Amino acid sequence: MRAARIHRYGTADELIVEDAPRPSPGRGELLIAVVASSVNPIDWKMREGIQAAIAPRSMPTILGLDVSGLVEEVGQGVVGFDVGDAVFSSPDHRREGTYAEYVVVPAAQVAPKPASLTHAEAASLPLVGLTAWDCLVRAADLKAGERVLIQAGSGGVGTFAIQLAKHLGAEVATTCSGRNAELVTSLGADRVVDYTQERFDEVLPPQDVVLEAMGGEILARSLAVVRRGGRLSFINSGLGPRVERWGSVVGTLVTVVAAASMMLFQRLVRGVKASMVVRRADGAALAEIASLVDAGAIRPTIDREYPLAEIAEAHRYGETGRARGKIVIRVRPEP
Repeated sequence: MRAARIHRYGTADELIVEDAPRPSPGRGELLIAVVASSVNPIDWKMREGIQAAIAPRSMPTILGLDVSGLVEEVGQGVVGFDVGDAVFSSPDHRREGTYAEYVVVPAAQVAPKPASLTHAEAASLPLVGLTAWDCLVRAADLKAGERVLIQAGSGGVGTFAIQLAKHLGAEVATTCSGRNAELVTSLGADRVVDYTQERFDEVLPPQDVVLEAMGGEILARSLAVVRRGGRLSFINSGLGPRVERWGSVVGTLVTVVAAASMMLFQRLVRGVKASMVVRRADGAALAEIASLVDAGAIRPTIDREYPLAEIAEAHRYGETGRARGKIVIRVRPEP
């Protein structure tokens, strides 16, 4: 079997492909034969060492935080799963990942795969789905009839979040380039702001909820468009530039302090609930997402598919920032 491992050192990327023994599940875990995975921005951030203080790993390491596949072996104490079950998951990012033929995942982080999807389609959903769920449902408690702005609507999180917000009954605005306006409209966006032509904070009315994915100046402008007493969920804390400037430990500390200060200020001065969201590896939430998919409320948005052997090229494409939706990694043929 082959496991793809990526290690960045200096200015070069090193991709190591090696044979390794098939892992075994421990108590409460499942061994999954991976059919498909996908690429997410956190993958190359971890490869570059940006997440080192939060999720330390010895390099080289197996990356990948999405999986759809078949249960190969059931660990002791696991109930509700059997060998051969089709499942999907976004495992905890502190564990080695899914760019491999087999992966061991805690059963609590796994859910049955949506029956209406192929494994390739299902693998595109777990991380972005849980991120959008945690931003809009858990952190912001988005309600029917409210206005919500989804930043970067054509990206992985954005394409899922637009559909989820629409399902919840919200009036959805989003930002993207003009070439992606048709895509986000087809997903349910009511108002599309072409960021190459307009400033969203100048043309949109005050929003009840904002999901912010860009960081930096866009985060500041997003806060300005949230109404008093509204909610903002942000997933880009600006960690990358700070780590580059000050190193992993100090950069992470500065980021945490800056985020906490901003959230406290917004709460005290404007009554805005600002939440820094890190998705939870949660099988129960994934099961709810799967039910929405099978009911037709959410569909996957896939830009490209690569075989596992071309994972380095998949990363290079992802880092261009031009992917519409998700980049899927094929590990095995569909069963």
